[in-house]
Amino acid sequence: MMVMKKKSPRWFADDDIYSVRSLVWMRAPSLCIGLILGFALSFVTSRFEQVLAKNISVAYFIPFIVYMADAVGTQTQAIYTRDLSNGGARFSTYLFKESALGVLMGIFFGCVSFLIVSVWFNSMILATAVGLATFCAIATAPVVAIIVTELLQLDHQDPAIGAGPIATVIQDTVSIVVYGAIASAIIL
Repeated sequence: MMVMKKKSPRWFADDDIYSVRSLVWMRAPSLCIGLILGFALSFVTSRFEQVLAKNISVAYFIPFIVYMADAVGTQTQAIYTRDLSNGGARFSTYLFKESALGVLMGIFFGCVSFLIVSVWFNSMILATAVGLATFCAIATAPVVAIIVTELLQLDHQDPAIGAGPIATVIQDTVSIVVYGAIASAIIL
């Protein structure tokens, strides 16, 4: 009679390259940087209290703008990191192409968000703030993702581990600053 050995979950397997402990030590530094920058992001957001108090609807679109920029940046970073590991990535080429892609995606999603917000809230002012901020946040996302990934690569750090948390919180901060500044200029 053959006895089947029960398989443990993949992250507990004995033949893994890294132990859970080593994974914690590899990932903790970039997450600690993210923690610090995350508190800085909270501080930046609080600086726009006046525009939020004047029009609470501005707050409704913070998650949307931040998410859209993060999604574009994450795609860029994943593709660039993959191609770096394969030896097929050239920084200047990626920076140019991904910047152009960010601008095009920013125009498209900025226009779509402008239309939706203008119909939903019947407010051209709010729609303009959201549309412009969406454009700017998405347009900058690939640049942030490429530069953070490249800097980690040049520092001989694994960009697959560190770039995500660092680029995300930087892009979140950029998105909030851009949206807050645009909303303040247009609404106040």
